[in-house]
Amino acid sequence: MAPKKKTPSSIKNPDLYEELRDDGASKSKAARISNAAARDGKKTVGKRGGSSPAYEDWTVADLRQRAKEIGLSGYSGKRKSELIDMLRNS
Repeated sequence: MAPKKKTPSSIKNPDLYEELRDDGASKSKAARISNAAARDGKKTVGKRGGSSPAYEDWTVADLRQRAKEIGLSGYSGKRKSELIDMLRNS
């Protein structure tokens, strides 16, 4: 039996907090999202996210810059479709 994780007492939606942490969110991000969801509802919080054009609309230079920003390697010789695949699966 796995030990139960300790959730901070200030968390208003501990199940969502743990789900976000399991998905790789930082403690502060998971806390912020779970508390906002408990306060305002999940649908409201989900609509707040920013927007960005689809990778298909980006230039190859922009895709390479994004790959560099997130620490990927081996992107310099890739075609646009390969860059998109790398970014989506990283």
